[in-house]
Amino acid sequence: MENEKKVPDRFDWTLAFILFLFFIVSLISIYSAQTSGQYSTNFVLDQLKWYIVGAIIIGGALFFDPDQYKKLSWIFYGFGIFLLIVLWIAAKLHLGIAEERNGAHSWFTLPFGSIQPSEFMKVFLILAISRLTSDHNQKYPVKTLQSDFWLLVKIGLTALVPLVLIMEQPDLGTALVIMAITAGMILVSGISWKIILPSFSLVALLGVGIIGVMIYFPDFLKDHIDPYQYGRIYAWLDPYSYASGDGLHLISSLQAIGSGEIFGKGFMGKEVYVMERHTDFIFSLIAEEYGFIGASVVISLFFLLIYHLIKISLETNSQFNSYICAGIISMTAFHVFQNIGMTIQVLPITGIPLPFLSYGGSSLMGNMLAMGLVFSIRFYHKNYMFEADTDE
Repeated sequence: MENEKKVPDRFDWTLAFILFLFFIVSLISIYSAQTSGQYSTNFVLDQLKWYIVGAIIIGGALFFDPDQYKKLSWIFYGFGIFLLIVLWIAAKLHLGIAEERNGAHSWFTLPFGSIQPSEFMKVFLILAISRLTSDHNQKYPVKTLQSDFWLLVKIGLTALVPLVLIMEQPDLGTALVIMAITAGMILVSGISWKIILPSFSLVALLGVGIIGVMIYFPDFLKDHIDPYQYGRIYAWLDPYSYASGDGLHLISSLQAIGSGEIFGKGFMGKEVYVMERHTDFIFSLIAEEYGFIGASVVISLFFLLIYHLIKISLETNSQFNSYICAGIISMTAFHVFQNIGMTIQVLPITGIPLPFLSYGGSSLMGNMLAMGLVFSIRFYHKNYMFEADTDE
């Protein structure tokens, strides 16, 4: 093994710089968003506070190496499930700690603020699937269709528990993120494409079929799907027919993004009124004030983050670490694709925030926890003369 690097050399300064750029963009965008007159809270100070908490989370994550995270992965997973069950029970009993927002009971109301446990559950799920997959591949070094199918079943059941609890809240956006994380980790798990292809095709056909039934036979599923979800689908397909209701968000977002043109209207130059532009629709503000150029810079920043995570996943000598990176990449990429996609009518509106930019304590802390795992992977990475998988 090569000589140990000094502590400053082991720290991932590139990732820290990327997060610092997100921090600057977030504060500037939120500051502009909150001056539109629809808010009375100073969200900039709150976001600054959550970023400081996130930095502390990253610092705390560096006290544990990946081997310790592997040993604790099922404990984290169980803790996350416990929180979701407590939240579900509190909502059913109409207890004050289960706050309702937009028809969903996804938050704990605590003296110091609100916490959304599903944001942390996403990271705990990544740890659990990473442990499960690395252990399975070590147990079955010679792969067969039977062993691969068994791994698929185990991953599916692990993801199904939090998925059901989150759908009960109901929180479609986070449920979709859970499915995206699971799908991404299945793709890199080593399962044969003879199993993956038909399985994914079946799920895709099922999803398309449900949307088709919602559109052409709405009465068939009216007892099983919240009418609010129907409104989102119809508003996505034809927002101008629902301009006074479900389509208002999308129309405003499209107008804001389109009016920004190439170079935008400049800082604080927004003119189009967009609701919730400090949270889910922060990208529409960026595109309006800084135009196509500014929006492209932000998207490029996310590409840089994902590229860096891919590089780390390829350099690590541990399957467990690689799977963690793959899960975080899947989570981040889906968040970005879904959030930006819903602001430009590529995808339905689901209320998924834009990572590191949208205002929100739980979302930011969950993403910073994920980055903390990456920092730990880089910090404790060791180079060996003869590289080999170090999972035991």
